Amino acid sequence: MTTVIAFILMFGLLVFIHEFGHLIFAKRAGMLAREFAIGFGPKIFAFTKNETVYTIRLLPIGGYVRVAGDDPEIIELKPGHHIGLEFNDEGKVNKIIVNNKSKHPNARVIEVEHADLDHQLLIEGYEIDEEDHKLQFKVDEKAFFVMDEQETQIAPYDRQFASKSVGKRAMQLFAGPMMNFILAIVIFFILGLIQGVPTEQAIIDEAQSGTPAAEAGFQHGDEIVQIDGKSISTWEEFTKIVQDNPGQELNMTVKRANGETEEITVIPAKQESQGITFGQLGVTQMFEKSFTGTLKYGFVQTYDMTKLILTNLGMLITGQLSIEALSGPVGIYDVTDQAVQTGFNSFLMWTAMLSVNLGIVNLVPLPALDGGRLLFVGIEAVRGKPIDPQKEGIVHFIGLALLMLLMIVVTWNDIQRLFL
Repeated sequence: MTTVIAFILMFGLLVFIHEFGHLIFAKRAGMLAREFAIGFGPKIFAFTKNETVYTIRLLPIGGYVRVAGDDPEIIELKPGHHIGLEFNDEGKVNKIIVNNKSKHPNARVIEVEHADLDHQLLIEGYEIDEEDHKLQFKVDEKAFFVMDEQETQIAPYDRQFASKSVGKRAMQLFAGPMMNFILAIVIFFILGLIQGVPTEQAIIDEAQSGTPAAEAGFQHGDEIVQIDGKSISTWEEFTKIVQDNPGQELNMTVKRANGETEEITVIPAKQESQGITFGQLGVTQMFEKSFTGTLKYGFVQTYDMTKLILTNLGMLITGQLSIEALSGPVGIYDVTDQAVQTGFNSFLMWTAMLSVNLGIVNLVPLPALDGGRLLFVGIEAVRGKPIDPQKEGIVHFIGLALLMLLMIVVTWNDIQRLFL
């Protein structure tokens, strides 16, 4: 149950932060954000605030911000339609009753001849059975359609996604992944405050029992200054030499916490992962606490994590890693369980890693992802005119279908790893 709760909280945080970025920059650009959703499928919970419907949906496989103009408007008024109109104190239409007009006795019923709710914001038509006298009505820019007793705010063109500049649209799309990177920085900063920041020098905090390091006599506070006569100044240099020499004898010069120097001989144990053999001593790195070091740690760890994920993504594209290396929701849940069992710090580290991963994956220029939409905005900037929305929509639909297929394959691989 602890893992289930942790997974839901982690998933909710990652999706919320991502979509919150899209929402904030949509509103800053003047776009009408119709819905902010966590999950997909049927609504579980919903409320409306400042023009936006906030929903939690049944299937925890993502989220979205629905901006006016992203999809064709739900309702289109055509000549011959009979509609009811209600007015505000300024005499402008503030409600357009599409059906069930009998439930609105105060509505003025007309037959539509012409309607422009994008630019001119007007409706022209006739009272029923009075076609000799055309009427014209100004529509409030925040008027609502009422259909099946559900209200939907109209979206004049200047509130739609396509009406904004290339820069504003690009920023609105980029804001989601950007917020994931910011979240990772914040989490690593919190980790630094909790546990401290790893020292740059090769200083040992603990030699774990039963490991080559413990058997060789390494102690808390030992600093590795030389290996086989080569000077060592950083933890990264130390770990690289150890990893590159599995089963090989290494002579290390160690500076004790009391200032004395000793020579220690140790043989790294052989470990294997994904067909790669590497050496391991069984030591943990020393941590120290400082505000400036902690602040730097948040940015450095996020950068290093980004570089690692991009490297693995490149290996996946070039075929150096197979598709079986990918994990879906089942695999993520399994690793989350391991992180929760290890401790709160490990869970935070895993959450930060997933946040960076979510940011990077969404920036990949594939249809239906933020990166794919950014690509179309970039092409528009180069061409000087947008691509046909219908053609772009078809590309994104096909991309989404392929992504769903990939998700099914990855999930099946996760299940096989767990149970076969």
